[in-house]
Amino acid sequence: MTTSPTLTPTSRVLTWCLHLLLVALLALAAVRAVAGGSSDAGAIVATALLCAVVYAVGPLLPRVRTSRRAALWWLIAVGLVWLALLVLTADGVWVAFPLYFLQLHLLPRRQGLVAVIATALAAITAFAAHQGTFVPAAAIGPALGAAVAVAVVWGYQALYRESERRRNLIDELTITRADLAEAQHTAGVLAERERLAREIHDTLAQGLSSIQLLLRAAERTLPDTAGNAARYVEQARQAAADNLAEARRFVVALSPPALDDTTLADALERLCATTSARHRIAARFRFTGTPTPLPTAHEVALLRIGQAALANTVRHAGASTAEVTLCYLDEHVTLEVVDNGVGFHPEHSGFGLSAMRTRAEALDGTLDVESSPGHGTGLSVRLPVEPKERL
Repeated sequence: MTTSPTLTPTSRVLTWCLHLLLVALLALAAVRAVAGGSSDAGAIVATALLCAVVYAVGPLLPRVRTSRRAALWWLIAVGLVWLALLVLTADGVWVAFPLYFLQLHLLPRRQGLVAVIATALAAITAFAAHQGTFVPAAAIGPALGAAVAVAVVWGYQALYRESERRRNLIDELTITRADLAEAQHTAGVLAERERLAREIHDTLAQGLSSIQLLLRAAERTLPDTAGNAARYVEQARQAAADNLAEARRFVVALSPPALDDTTLADALERLCATTSARHRIAARFRFTGTPTPLPTAHEVALLRIGQAALANTVRHAGASTAEVTLCYLDEHVTLEVVDNGVGFHPEHSGFGLSAMRTRAEALDGTLDVESSPGHGTGLSVRLPVEPKERL
């Protein structure tokens, strides 16, 4: 007895138990016929043996396990031989019990139920014929056996369907978790790429741009004043060294070198001094309020935004002065960068301002830009002193 090409270990045990039960019942009918000295003993033994052979053919045929039509024809063959045995001896009645399981297991539910009822009626009728009279008690055995078989097989099928449903659900959950993990990994990769893009834009790109400006100035002055050229070259070399340190540091996700053993205010003041020394602009730093310890991420963001803002002022604003103000308030810290340059339309801003705004928003902060052509530019970033807890 089998319903699918692969059976669970429990199904295999039940299958072999059913095989042994049917063979034992056929052997019982043959032995009782011989022991009882029945005149049809030879025919009974031959029919029981034929029934066993026909039954044994089924499990050996692959189509019986995969085709409902093949299973139906096999059951008909077994049933016909069993009916012949039932005509010869009343002991054939007991073979009906394993036949119930075969019919319910191999046939569709409705057809299987009809086959079981027909088999039970045939067993009751044949037994009554052999006894020469019908006794209601004689119908109890086949009828009760049929009821038990229906309950057991249908119950097993219901449990199997529920088990399959749960297995499919677990498989779907496993696939969903794998997809979610892959999506999270992809999102992490994209976020890291965006972070590196901001870091490169705010540090390496700006620093290399400064190196280009300084070396270009050195090229213009070298033929006339070698002293100034040497100063520009020295500044370019220092800028290259600073950016090399930046590259090494953010690769291992540590804070910028400008914040090593110093405060954010000192780092911004040094940034203004360095900008004034390297470019034709007077960058001044102001500090107000009472310093409050900030998370490293906040200090890094404010320093990077200050670097990027001053770099934009040097490259695009044509300003002569720039003022950087760091202000500690009760619940917020603000950084303002104001210049007297040519200004621009904020709606036409590029990647630099977008990257600065992304930095601020990632820390629950805001970034505002006020500018118009011919009226300079004011940039203000505001971060909370105690970042909100994220769910």
